[in-house]
Amino acid sequence: MADFSMPRVAVPAILLLAGGGKREGEVYVMERVGQHAGPETPLDMLNRADPFFPFRSKKDGEGVLLVAKARTVTLTVPRPQEEDSARLSAAKKATLEITLADGSILNGWATLELPQHHSRLLDYLNAAAEPFFALTTSAEVHLVNRAHVLYARPGD
Repeated sequence: MADFSMPRVAVPAILLLAGGGKREGEVYVMERVGQHAGPETPLDMLNRADPFFPFRSKKDGEGVLLVAKARTVTLTVPRPQEEDSARLSAAKKATLEITLADGSILNGWATLELPQHHSRLLDYLNAAAEPFFALTTSAEVHLVNRAHVLYARPGD
């Protein structure tokens, strides 16, 4: 069972697993983290070094699943209402289309928080050592595992 001794916040989510189909449920993030104000984000949670995370499935009888991050293709969560507008004002938005290994396509934008001389979409996709990155739409955020992306196509 997951260690819930730290205060946690439940976040509704749709989980897409490699070869395992979609599941609706919720993930748990810490109420506070050291790297920024407010609760941990689902992206922070996925990019922690832990190889598994708890997911409470809505499907009858499944309960809490301990999910392998390496086999997680995407985790889709509602777009946060409160975003750090001061930090994001300095960031660049890039629209893109992602084609996943199963052939499905996601469209949205990435928020590029990179140095001016490394602010291309390619730099964003290559820059981070973290396995997951965010692709945002007007209603939700797809947290995409880089290992399950076939290719990305920059938007206009």
